[in-house]
Amino acid sequence: MDMERVGLAEAEVKHRIEELETVTVRFAGDSGDGMQLTGTQFSNTTAIVGNDLGTFPDFPAEIRAPAGTLPGVSAYQICFSSRDIRTPGDQPDVLVAMNPAALKVHLPDLPEGGMIIVNTDAFTEQNLKKAGYSSNPLEDGSLAKYRVFKIPITTVNMSALREINLPAKDKERCKNFWALGLMYWLFDRPLEPTLRWIEEKFKKNPELAKANATALRAGYAYADASEIFTTHYRVKKAQIAPGVYRKITGNEALALGLIAASELAGHPLFYASYPITPASDILHELAVHKNFGVRTFQAEDEIAAMCAAIGASFVGYLGATGTSGPGMCLKSEAINLAVMTELPVVILDIQRAGPSTGMPTKTEQGDLLQALFGRNSDSPLVVLAPATPSDCFYMAIEAFRLATKYMTPVIVLSDGYLANGAEPWKLPSLEELPKIEIKFRTDPNGFYPYQRDPETLARPWAIPGTPGLEHRIGGLEKQHITGNVSYDPENHQLMTHLRAEKIARVAQDIPDVEVFGDTEGELLVVGWGGTYGAITSAVEQVQAKGLPVSSIHLRYLNPLPRNLGQVLSRFRKVLVPELNMGQLVFLLRAKYLVDAIPFNKVKGRPFKISELVMKIEELL
Repeated sequence: MDMERVGLAEAEVKHRIEELETVTVRFAGDSGDGMQLTGTQFSNTTAIVGNDLGTFPDFPAEIRAPAGTLPGVSAYQICFSSRDIRTPGDQPDVLVAMNPAALKVHLPDLPEGGMIIVNTDAFTEQNLKKAGYSSNPLEDGSLAKYRVFKIPITTVNMSALREINLPAKDKERCKNFWALGLMYWLFDRPLEPTLRWIEEKFKKNPELAKANATALRAGYAYADASEIFTTHYRVKKAQIAPGVYRKITGNEALALGLIAASELAGHPLFYASYPITPASDILHELAVHKNFGVRTFQAEDEIAAMCAAIGASFVGYLGATGTSGPGMCLKSEAINLAVMTELPVVILDIQRAGPSTGMPTKTEQGDLLQALFGRNSDSPLVVLAPATPSDCFYMAIEAFRLATKYMTPVIVLSDGYLANGAEPWKLPSLEELPKIEIKFRTDPNGFYPYQRDPETLARPWAIPGTPGLEHRIGGLEKQHITGNVSYDPENHQLMTHLRAEKIARVAQDIPDVEVFGDTEGELLVVGWGGTYGAITSAVEQVQAKGLPVSSIHLRYLNPLPRNLGQVLSRFRKVLVPELNMGQLVFLLRAKYLVDAIPFNKVKGRPFKISELVMKIEELL
């Protein structure tokens, strides 16, 4: 038996074990304290243990924000449970604060009686001043309503690493692993997965690997031996459907979905993008999958990335690009070119708080109207929105299915919350995935570049170099059927209607919206995108009280599901929570003439379940 398991067995004898159903932990510290890494490792181990989980990384945009300041605080929240959960939790049960700034930023979220674990070494006069404290909160009684565990983490970590041959600065940086080890003991998590990760990650620097592993073990041993904690906690494995699971973020799921679409279609993927937060991870993830024939291209700017994706589509690749709000502005002219040339291309928009540079690492749903209308003239295309991190995988496949079938650009509206958040994902079988059938036009007999399929109105996909299929494409208006450049007013009217009708017909190819709860009644909550978890959980809580509320969640935003108007008409009130100033509610009012009630939040943070419960109950 290895030393970690021996330690756990002894702990079970010495300490009281309390079983919990759901726990929310928030790690917070300076942006150089490794809080994202700490939270990620805790999440990975929690997934291995078998809990359901949701995560919420929250960090500043700057690579190294001013140390010790409030804007420089980085945090990672994880909610884990023995039951099915849909969000990373409203508020933490445990706050790990590595410095005064982290405590000050996150203390307002901690409920009375919550647990605080602080690194007392960081509560120096200088750091207290940077955080805006006039007195030390660890001494002035202001934390009396919480359970505070004061630990000199920096000191005990440095003591544990005294035999390690590294500069003091490098040793000091290991304190996040010390804190992680302590949290592993507190919540009955094994050390082995993280020890294996450390060994692999730092294999080129064995002394650094030894330091991090030693710090992890030391934190665990400290919690076990010091008796500062009289209880440690256990969260049983969640009861979930059998299968092979992995932890996945929204951006990882989008990347894997694009690759899966390529495999399902039997055609290679080309992904071009310019680095932008929070979309850059998709390029990173795809770049390591060249074994699947993936071609990645880091372009010199957003316009070049969009045009490269269109060019790849023109020659028969599955062309895709990714960006965030400001990048969408730059891509808009080229997206219009894809609309006009009627080529299949997928645009991933990982929304963030704006306008302009805004708050690059904070989430928002502010690009819905831009995706629908942010181009010159009448320029219809398909818009989709995944509901959860793992749903990003399926919507990436769906985007290419629709793009290639209807020969149209498709925008996928994810957001920073989905992109960085993680959850367990059951790997699908091949039989569960849709077929993507692509038929390039090869027969020159009767070929015309804008002769449309009678069902979908898609024009033929004829790739360059195919004998007898030479044709011209571009941004100028084309003559119906022949594809010749045309300035004929009647033709322009016809082509504008055909492009709109083609997108409208996509509605025949998407599922009806399903109602969660009664199909008619007092109140219907309508959501889209990353608000799914919070809205569904809130509606479920209110339903459990016997109150008449139902919900629907829109994953298809253009065209909208065919039955949406009927569903809306069956409810007396319609509530639309959005992380913007009311963009979907604007559309629903205009299209269906319903007096929908907006509920808007633009703080760069996702909805809390409690906020939605309060609003729903206010309307009932």
